[in-house]
Amino acid sequence: MTCGCTPEPPRINSKFRTALWIALIINAVMFLVEFIGGTYANSSALWADSLDFLGDAVNYGISLAVLGLSLYWRATVALIKGMTMAAFGVVVIGKTIYAYTQGIPPEAITMGIIGVLALIANFVSAGFLYAFRDGDSNMHSVWLCSRNDTIGNVAVILAAMGVFGTGSLIPDMLVALIMSILGLTGGYQVIKKVIKERQDHPK
Repeated sequence: MTCGCTPEPPRINSKFRTALWIALIINAVMFLVEFIGGTYANSSALWADSLDFLGDAVNYGISLAVLGLSLYWRATVALIKGMTMAAFGVVVIGKTIYAYTQGIPPEAITMGIIGVLALIANFVSAGFLYAFRDGDSNMHSVWLCSRNDTIGNVAVILAAMGVFGTGSLIPDMLVALIMSILGLTGGYQVIKKVIKERQDHPK
């Protein structure tokens, strides 16, 4: 594509739009499930993952709003999403430090059940979004959100097993830190791609 104002092929936009709606609904529902479950289980990892689900749902909604705009403006929105992903990483680090000061181990069974449910939900989302992972920065940021969630869910399940076996909050904290790193690195990747696209396709 030689001009930022050239529209995407309608067929591709239609498929991407459908995938985004599915992912948005899944993430909104899982935000409620994990937020309530994480609060009940006193789990930093579940609580952090619930905020990630909420952020992704908002990001998918934003992506739907800019599908018909030029590459420059799609990249601009992706920049906001990239910064949000990085900010999420910082927030999770803060929440993990707070959990450490409290010293209360989470409830492992609840963690495990919700972690498995979240993993299934994210596999479905990732499956719909996989075909668009190599698109522009907006599509790429959407794929990274889904990919990071899937990795995070596997880590939550492993943390639940660790908490169950040791009775310690350390596994929960380690997973929360892993998720924060995913947010920081994912945000960096998106921001880096956005800068290049905005330079190559000025307004």
